[in-house]
Amino acid sequence: MDKFINLFTDFGFKKIFGEEPNKDLLIHFLNELLMGKEKIKDLTYLKNERFGKHKAERKAVFDLFCENAEGEKFIVEVQRVKQEFFKDRSIYYSAFAIQEQAQRGKNWNYELKGVYTIAILDFSFNESKQEKFVHRIQLLDTETQEVFYHKLTYIYLEIPKFNKDSEQLENDFERWLFAFKNLHKLKDKPEELQRGIFLRLMELAEIASFSKKDQVVYQESLKDYWDLKSAIDTAFSEGREEGEHIGLEKGKEQGILEGKIETAQNMLKKGFDAETIAEITGLTLEQIKKFR
Repeated sequence: MDKFINLFTDFGFKKIFGEEPNKDLLIHFLNELLMGKEKIKDLTYLKNERFGKHKAERKAVFDLFCENAEGEKFIVEVQRVKQEFFKDRSIYYSAFAIQEQAQRGKNWNYELKGVYTIAILDFSFNESKQEKFVHRIQLLDTETQEVFYHKLTYIYLEIPKFNKDSEQLENDFERWLFAFKNLHKLKDKPEELQRGIFLRLMELAEIASFSKKDQVVYQESLKDYWDLKSAIDTAFSEGREEGEHIGLEKGKEQGILEGKIETAQNMLKKGFDAETIAEITGLTLEQIKKFR
């Protein structure tokens, strides 16, 4: 049994960053991520479920949704497996935090507060730039390369690309990246994580200190994490092999589709809901309902 929790599990992430008594950890992580450009002194947790204007419209469920003292919104998500339309999803999610700022029934001048969408990825989505694992995205003027709009920011962290050992860590930002990648693999507390805020992290993350109920919930969350990764990795691998075997472009497309279908069927067997399956595979809800 692991000594420390996996921060990519739903339980692990919310245990460390999503509970009111521990929000100093989230504040510290975000301040390091923003490189001092936005100093967050306090955060308020907001309801993480957002609905469209009509019942038929798709909802959004964030891992964490917070607001700082200036009214700026922070969507913080851990993404466990690669999705075909992952970037589209992050843009869609940010739209909820933008649209809900509209002041109904008032003479509103359209002034908006900043929105930050932060995704901590357990996969690599940009294979062409192996050395780059932090992506900070804003709207740019394509001719001048100047930032056109400062209030909308997307930050993606490709955790698998961070390859420093504990002895090589140079600052707190790197310590956070190391924790996301390696915390659940550690047998002891490394010296580099025995200072400042990281002392609290290590205490909170030690599984032996959990109540029996929390230990059971964590183990269930860990099983879901590995089941999901296994289903995705296996099915998409089979889909790619099928396409490569056929050799033609049409065959590759067919192989990829079959991989998605296999993924969806495996996830249905393991009890995942249709919306989650649609997000992971890129299949429509109608297609997934047919598999039932």
